[in-house]
Amino acid sequence: MEPIRYAGKEMRNVILDRLTDLERQFDVKILLACESGSRAWGFASPDSDYDARFIYVHKKDYYLSIDERPDVLGLPVDAVLDIGGWELRKALRLFRKSNAPLYEWLQSPVVYTAQDDFMADMTALMPRYFSPRAAMHHYLSMARGVVEYELAAPEVRLKKYFYALRPLLAARWIAERGTVPPLAFSQLRASLPTALHDVIDDLLRQKAAACEGHTVAPLPTLNEYLQAEVMLLKQAVPPATEPMADSEPLHTLFRKYVV
Repeated sequence: MEPIRYAGKEMRNVILDRLTDLERQFDVKILLACESGSRAWGFASPDSDYDARFIYVHKKDYYLSIDERPDVLGLPVDAVLDIGGWELRKALRLFRKSNAPLYEWLQSPVVYTAQDDFMADMTALMPRYFSPRAAMHHYLSMARGVVEYELAAPEVRLKKYFYALRPLLAARWIAERGTVPPLAFSQLRASLPTALHDVIDDLLRQKAAACEGHTVAPLPTLNEYLQAEVMLLKQAVPPATEPMADSEPLHTLFRKYVV
């Protein structure tokens, strides 16, 4: 597949240029920038947009203030590019709460830029702060709306099947293993019933060739599986008994990257 171009340039270079512009404009350092969304999950369409996400840090003096300051940066979203990021302190607070999207960023196979050992430092702490309960609630919430409303239509947007499958498979992984689920759909799908593998392979082939708006007729067998999984996994969410992990490792990490 030919690289998508934007304003005459390959997308990776466009994104790197935009990130550099943000660093200069706001006097920040980007510690990690990666791809999120379908291009990271492993089921992009040819015209899928680019969801670049990043974590950035200010210089030390910025934090020596009594005022609350903005903790997000981003650029206007268009049909091709969606670039946005979180300030390090915000990211670490969300990390402590087991924020599922952030845990996914840290596993992205498409990394635009990474500072020193930041990605490894964060990844090493994931087991300490991961909350199976919080993560399962997140993934079930993502899937339920799609399963209950989107898949009941006479024609279903193909990508909606994957927007239901991936979070449910992530929730299934957590229910069975109690660990951070992998980002890649190719790993998550191992828990699918054997009878569905051919169906999913066909959907993946269509997704790789079709536009984002491509629709398919509802697939009753797959719909029944997804509906049953929502009900089963709702019952598998762990009780609220997880203690809050010590924040000191995150304080230490914060101080390491604020210079």
